[in-house]
Amino acid sequence: MAIKTRFTELFGVEHPIAQGGMQWVGKAELVAAVANAGALGFITALTQPTPEDLAKEIQRTKDMTDKPFGVNLTILPAIKPPPYAEYRAAIIESGVKAVETAGYKPQEHVDDFKAHGIKVIHKCTAVRHALSAERMGVDAISIDGFECAGHPGEDDIPGLILIAAAADKVKIPMLASGGIADARGLVAALALGADGVNMGTRFCVTQEAPIPMAFKEQMVANDERQTDLIFRTMHNTARVMRNEVSQAVVEIERAGGAKFEDIQHLVAGTRGRDALANGDTNGGIWSAGMVQGLIHDIPTVRELVDRIVSEAEDLIRGRLANMVISDVRVAAE
Repeated sequence: MAIKTRFTELFGVEHPIAQGGMQWVGKAELVAAVANAGALGFITALTQPTPEDLAKEIQRTKDMTDKPFGVNLTILPAIKPPPYAEYRAAIIESGVKAVETAGYKPQEHVDDFKAHGIKVIHKCTAVRHALSAERMGVDAISIDGFECAGHPGEDDIPGLILIAAAADKVKIPMLASGGIADARGLVAALALGADGVNMGTRFCVTQEAPIPMAFKEQMVANDERQTDLIFRTMHNTARVMRNEVSQAVVEIERAGGAKFEDIQHLVAGTRGRDALANGDTNGGIWSAGMVQGLIHDIPTVRELVDRIVSEAEDLIRGRLANMVISDVRVAAE
């Protein structure tokens, strides 16, 4: 059996599950495994140093799967921004048919992708942003609740409210993101009005995720309390795995009057990348969600996806269906 939704129909995948863009993690080996399992995976464009490297990574993924997959392009304001137009061109020229956008004013990118027949999912953290993206012409929305890893926005609205609120207003297909790791999350998201789920932290803790086992084991060991919110005082909140570095950042911000320069040495991307390469879970900042508390093993991607879908079907046909009592049965009792 399978769960069919507007998302699976629109993107031509078997299951209503996506693996969104993740810095340093969204690479060919993970994305191909997700695609081969019947879900939709996204290469993270800016993990690749140049647009040429991105083109090679897309080809590497194609060499490992003939199933649909996409590319994430996150647009953030910067003093010296990456060559976004060149990354966009590399995506278009590769023939990829799905893109996940996120971040700051993606209109020109959305227009260009759409003109080349590419379907666009836009990731956002508020209903107003989802409606803006819908007006922009994107094909689907991924809405991130406050539980999510990375940037949850500044409204602090958890998924149970945010997903339902977005479903009340957004007309195009929508994925629920943040706090989802298993069949219960998928079924709950569908009940709240979503057409599928987008998972990040859960896919980090799989055999194929290209990160050291030390990080995977730490996320299994952690519970739902083991995250910190950093950049809070700078109105650019990020949820990260709690470790010595994140705690140091929180303490500096808590003291008051902190500027980015005061924490830059702790949160530098190069420091985080080096820590990841060395398997040092206390060496830098690492994005992870509260969903760590729901992760108890390190399966293959296929095992994870098959388990989520199978258990979701059992929940829908079993536990939930058995709670509905017909009028005839009630009268007989």
